[in-house]
Amino acid sequence: MSSHPIANLQELLQESVTFGIFPAVQAVVMHRGVQVFGGVAGNVTGDTRFDLASVTKVLCTTALFLRFWTEGKIGPETPVARFFPGSPVGDAGATVADLLYHRSGLPPFVPFFAQALTAHPELLDPACSPATRARVRDEVLQAAAATPLAAPLRTRTAYSDVGFILLGEILARVGGSSLDVLFSRHVAEPLGLSARFHRLTDFPAEGLVAPTGATRPREPAPGQEGMWGELPSRPSVPGEVDDDNAWVMDGVSGHAGLFGTAVDVARFGQAILAGCSGEPTLAPAPLWYRALANDPLVEGSTRSMGFDTPSLGLSSAGHFIGDTAPGAVGHLGFTGTSLWVDLRRSLVVALVTNRVAHGRKEVRIREFRPVFHDLVVEALGLNDLTPKAHG
Repeated sequence: MSSHPIANLQELLQESVTFGIFPAVQAVVMHRGVQVFGGVAGNVTGDTRFDLASVTKVLCTTALFLRFWTEGKIGPETPVARFFPGSPVGDAGATVADLLYHRSGLPPFVPFFAQALTAHPELLDPACSPATRARVRDEVLQAAAATPLAAPLRTRTAYSDVGFILLGEILARVGGSSLDVLFSRHVAEPLGLSARFHRLTDFPAEGLVAPTGATRPREPAPGQEGMWGELPSRPSVPGEVDDDNAWVMDGVSGHAGLFGTAVDVARFGQAILAGCSGEPTLAPAPLWYRALANDPLVEGSTRSMGFDTPSLGLSSAGHFIGDTAPGAVGHLGFTGTSLWVDLRRSLVVALVTNRVAHGRKEVRIREFRPVFHDLVVEALGLNDLTPKAHG
């Protein structure tokens, strides 16, 4: 390791690529509003966009909710039934807050793409018409709305892609435009982000994009084996969203679909800190404080509105981030991406990789993430804060 602590971060990134934990990586660290580290390893540059996967849930969907909440167009208590009348989740009395806190009772994952590809194998043709893709997207939304609850409302926390698919559509209807347009207008442009969705009807994607999977549809992730039967397939096109449900939704969904850089993710993290300090770019401080507080209804939940918080024990954020009040918020992405924001340390750590390019069973990033985040805190000399009681 280098004698300069911050240089150890770059060495760790390079070693992780060499050991095959992921093919490529970008990382950005900001402290008190200043970038103190920016690193790249693998066959990418700092401008290469990565598939951000579920980081989309906070960078796009939660951010848009906060923007429209600020404008009075929607709020935590807005009923889901207003947008999806007759749906199981709507009939149960779920609100937008229930979707944000992942306590709606909806299941974590449903392979909507399996039915879509069975009924519409022409989706695999790069020349598939925009009309067909739009029709299939509507069919997926209808299927998501018709999904039965897997648990009673507000009885437990169950991280749900299905809930955020519905939430993305709710925000599109509230905003009067498609989710990708709303994201560009209300989040990317005000924050100066290069992040964007990659619509299949708007290919080829511009710029450098880190590769992910090799085939469409993707192989099952660990735990998804046997959830769908044999499907037609083809080699994957570079720049397409990795998530198959987002893919059959033309690449635009509330749960996944954004592509961006570590700089993009870090700038959003800094916007969270700025918002809490009174800069109302996305939302005023009182709404940020309400959004970032832990779920008040489900005991033991680590969820805030859209965000996660470090769990007890060994978190992906490591041993230090979030260890003192008011804690930390963040989110992970399946492709190997993450954002953690330590609210007391004014620390933002953005890490983006394409670990799924080595196959979905390559999960050593689980051990890498806490090591990296601990090294960040130690390199900056921020690991000796005296713990304070929460509350």
